[in-house]
Amino acid sequence: MKIRQALLSLSNKNGAVEFARGLVAHGVELLSTGGTAKLLREAGLTVGEVGDYTGFPEMLDGRVKTLHPKVHAGILARRDLPEHMATLADHGIPTIDLVCVNLYPFRETVAKADVTLAEAIENIDIGGPAMLRSSAKNYTGVAVVTDPADYPALLAEMAAQAGELSLRTRFALAKKAFVHTARYDSAIANWLSALDEENRPQAFPEQLQLAFDRVEALRYGENPHQRAAFYRDPVSTPGAIANYRQLQGKDLSYNNIADADAAWECVKTFDTPACVIVKHANPCGVAIAVDLLAAYEKAFQTDSTSAFGGIIAFNGTVDGDVVAAMNARKHFVEVLLAPGFTDAARDLLAGKQNLRVLELPLARVQHAFEMKRVGGGLLVQTPDSFDVQATDLRVVSRVAPNAAQLADLLFAYRVAKFVKSNAIVFCGGGMTLGVGAGQMSRVDSTRIAASKAQSAGLDLAGSCVASDAFFPFRDGLDVIAAAGAKAVIQPGGSLRDEEVIGAADEHGLAMVFTGTRHFRH
Repeated sequence: MKIRQALLSLSNKNGAVEFARGLVAHGVELLSTGGTAKLLREAGLTVGEVGDYTGFPEMLDGRVKTLHPKVHAGILARRDLPEHMATLADHGIPTIDLVCVNLYPFRETVAKADVTLAEAIENIDIGGPAMLRSSAKNYTGVAVVTDPADYPALLAEMAAQAGELSLRTRFALAKKAFVHTARYDSAIANWLSALDEENRPQAFPEQLQLAFDRVEALRYGENPHQRAAFYRDPVSTPGAIANYRQLQGKDLSYNNIADADAAWECVKTFDTPACVIVKHANPCGVAIAVDLLAAYEKAFQTDSTSAFGGIIAFNGTVDGDVVAAMNARKHFVEVLLAPGFTDAARDLLAGKQNLRVLELPLARVQHAFEMKRVGGGLLVQTPDSFDVQATDLRVVSRVAPNAAQLADLLFAYRVAKFVKSNAIVFCGGGMTLGVGAGQMSRVDSTRIAASKAQSAGLDLAGSCVASDAFFPFRDGLDVIAAAGAKAVIQPGGSLRDEEVIGAADEHGLAMVFTGTRHFRH
């Protein structure tokens, strides 16, 4: 289909002049609205004004510009139906073969902290979505363009095909246009439905519209009999796992991505060099140290058995010494991720062709919502953004933690945040010593964590322990004391807090409350 007339109406004018010049070079006549027309004329291009074309000027402060039969008939007429084309001829209406529109910046407007309802309403586009939907519906006769990134490819295709765009290209553009308008309407619906009776924004809209872009279809899901795909939020979150760049290795699996996300979110919380090893979504070894090599050595010690086939995340640039240490241990790893890798590290990793190596920027920005599908519905919450600080702690025992214990307690509680509930974490010297995860009983998690440390040959004497939630009974404290621990951090809040504090005092343990729990399911 040859392009003879194009209508351009753009709020995002990036690349507009170059695109218009390319169209004119193929003999395309330009039709445009106020601001876009002015831009193109100033660039020396001949362009018809929509108001002159329809015989009606823009009116109502620009609210009505393109909502006219001469515009929409020229777009919607089916070129394969003689009666449609005869109707256009009877009314002197030429076809519009390309429509290039992007919409008022509603998302950018409502992102401003001081935006008013009136300002938001004025940035709801009406004519633009109507033209996009009309053009996309009639893709057999119209090319609809919504994304400036597509301009070069479209001009190249027209150059290669004597000014024509293929049906395949037009259908792809139509699908993109329908997604564009759907997401635009979703943004409006989400924002408006989150306003209360006095038009104040609330955290959660009454009706939630979601949008994600498919990155790839995965070989299978959690198990081989399940189908799966990976989708990315169209609004990029800096530092999120979805921003990874794969440097080498096999395709990522469903479980790889889920476990890599768990490892990455954990390692990002530390300011000092840190290493996190994850297996089945739980940290099995975490450490901080003076450098990444020392952090890796300590993290591996926690549970070398579980570390086999795990995911390793670092919060700094991985060098050759770190990779050499992994190779010396013959440490089989599914995924290795970090903000960067030196050339020496890349050279050593190249020999492990199946190892998935991911590079992604380090940033602590979190998604606005976390979501979990349940039968017939969706659970939505804000992220667990609480990273414990010393100022958050309240000493409740007779014995207060010393400086070294305080540092380990803070470290342990940050790790516990990423362990499935019920979570118990023994730590010492900036490393995990034993991790108990996902048990129905907190005392069972405590016994497992102590047993893990003992199996690894790690001494729990003088260790510190974190619990993601309160101890409902004193029995957990009894196990912790018997293992040799000397300090405990927990949120508190149990009906039996006094009983648990009494057990801590009886055993000579230092205990601090955070006031904030970290359930993770």
